[in-house]
Amino acid sequence: MALFLREDDVKQVLTMPLALDRVAAAFRYLGTGEAIDLPRERIRLPHVSQQLMQGAVPVLNLIGYKHYTNSREQTRFLIYLYDAQRGHLDAVVEGNLLGMVRTGAATGVATRHLARPDAGVVGLFGTGWQAVGQLRAIALVRTLRQVKVYGRNPERLARFCERMRSELGVPVDPMATVEETVRGSDIVVTITSSATPLFPGDVVEPGTHINAVGANSLARRELDETTIVRASLIVVDSVPTALREAGDLMPALEKGRLHVRQLVELGAIVAGNAVGRATPTQITVFESQGLAIQDLVVASALVELARARGLGVELPLAM
Repeated sequence: MALFLREDDVKQVLTMPLALDRVAAAFRYLGTGEAIDLPRERIRLPHVSQQLMQGAVPVLNLIGYKHYTNSREQTRFLIYLYDAQRGHLDAVVEGNLLGMVRTGAATGVATRHLARPDAGVVGLFGTGWQAVGQLRAIALVRTLRQVKVYGRNPERLARFCERMRSELGVPVDPMATVEETVRGSDIVVTITSSATPLFPGDVVEPGTHINAVGANSLARRELDETTIVRASLIVVDSVPTALREAGDLMPALEKGRLHVRQLVELGAIVAGNAVGRATPTQITVFESQGLAIQDLVVASALVELARARGLGVELPLAM
């Protein structure tokens, strides 16, 4: 029978190291042509929206989808895993925590391949729950010396810095301006819902790697055209998805200041079929929209661990 994992079950088996390993594998499968991932589909109604993300990894005998709804009340995430040969439902996994962790893990994978080896100062825009996952992942792939954080709400900013300072064991300091957040940072992370660019591109220093995570729709934008044009390498998790959702890239693409052929998929780099950072002075950008296969591959690993530990409940569904 199909196994159902609630958030409490997921918490018992999901770790960031596991997510980093499985998300890297998902990118590698995509880069070698062993996975299929379709761009997100959306339905919007006056009071609710629905999102559907589909993918398959035949080498793992895995096919499925992530479905979630947004309303004023909350966002509800469910991941459905099916046997890719027999077509029966293997598991349903609640995906709120999983989504946060795998989003951070994608940033971790990108940082591992695109940031300078000596990168140790992070400039972070955003103080929400997703920002926690970003720092946890980066801390696993680089030795951090300082985190500089910019947020619009002073109280929330102070609480976030205190929490992450205690967790990471490095200075995590609030910044008063966007410029001081970016200048001197080896890695810049944007994880906001902003509709307008967060900082001017001329403050980005040579050698910086940027993880742009929040602009996963055409209505959002975190990076300006100057940043995009100055970047030597722009990496996406999927070109088809980026062309539909990456609000940061659309203005430069539409004006011809950026061309589709310049976009490199992270999976190609992970698989060794494309080059990541080539010099210490390059400005590199990772535009993260999120892929179904990230959720599916991580969820599949969690189901295996949960079954071994006797977690979850069996669903009374026909196979």
